[in-house]
Amino acid sequence: MTIIIDPQSSGIAGNMIIGALVDLGANKDELKEIMEKSALPFGGVEVNFDKVTKQGIDSTFCQVKMLRDEHSVNYPEFIEKIDNLDLEDDIKNASIKVFERIAKAEAKVHGKSLDTIHFHEVGASDAVADVIGSIYAYYSLKFNEKKIIGLPIAVGGGRVKTTHGTIPVPAPAVMEILKGIPIIGGPVDSELATPTGSAIYAEICDEIKEFIPQIKPKNIGYGAGKKDFNHPNVLRIIESSDISESDEIDVIETNLDHLTGEEIGYLFDKLLDAGASDVSITPIIMKKNRQGSLLKVISQKQNRDRLIDVIFKETGSLGIRIAPNMHRGIAKREFVKKEFEICGETFEVTFKNGYVNGELISSRAEYEDLKQIAKKTNLPLIKIKEMIK
Repeated sequence: MTIIIDPQSSGIAGNMIIGALVDLGANKDELKEIMEKSALPFGGVEVNFDKVTKQGIDSTFCQVKMLRDEHSVNYPEFIEKIDNLDLEDDIKNASIKVFERIAKAEAKVHGKSLDTIHFHEVGASDAVADVIGSIYAYYSLKFNEKKIIGLPIAVGGGRVKTTHGTIPVPAPAVMEILKGIPIIGGPVDSELATPTGSAIYAEICDEIKEFIPQIKPKNIGYGAGKKDFNHPNVLRIIESSDISESDEIDVIETNLDHLTGEEIGYLFDKLLDAGASDVSITPIIMKKNRQGSLLKVISQKQNRDRLIDVIFKETGSLGIRIAPNMHRGIAKREFVKKEFEICGETFEVTFKNGYVNGELISSRAEYEDLKQIAKKTNLPLIKIKEMIK
């Protein structure tokens, strides 16, 4: 499954992301509650969702209205308030990463440190609602488990008034946030890419492409912008299935030379429980001819940080190597259940079938099913394997 974020025509803003995700099925009532509750410590907001038409495109408009204009707050105090919100850890941590991107950009532009930078527009209640609403909707749709591809961002042009005076579009903070990301000027004399929308986009995208890759579109959501132009002011998000049967993984490695066999076995199980796709331990000879082990963990993107945390805590390792976005070829997998009569009793066994180009290349019975049959019948496991084919 691949998600395409398409800001090529009208840029990107937090409320446009939320609108598009609601268009794709995110619960707007839940979002309204979460956004308004989260913004309370920052002055409060009122959130409403409406279906609107932008130059012929039916879309969802998320209107976020500030209730009070609070004084600016420095970054550490701001993050402390976010950290105290009643949110799931994944949503809270992802939101903090978005705000960290904005804070680093602001600090670079103004020549200050993170400890001394103050949020103005970005620290306002509507920006808080936009970030947390976007991340909440993203997780509610389980898009954190999908590959997110971004397309180049239309940033607009001209000038815009801010608390720092009139500045060119795109704003300096936006330029910092979008370093390394393709952008397009225009197509209008207006600001199209906001710091909030740009930071959310930069945080959740796994890859930026010039064009939409080969996909099978399933659902399309449109999030409306506030302004009206001579073209549809909407952000498009496409939910699709991949045509190519390929996968991207992260490979996490570290050397171990101080753990016992029992401790390594415990670590092995804990990594699998934490979401590792595969774990392997290989004996190696390290420098000074010390015997050790190479721990290699295969991880999906959404599990990487959790697995790295487990490795650090359980091993005390001082360094972990990460090879992100490694490509692996995968066969199409299908699980099929079959029944077998053994020793007068019927057992159900799950087979994992693998297909390449529609051709069956493997069919293997699941080990746990075979083990249970062997225990129940008191027959050797190797005998059970021979009987079940």
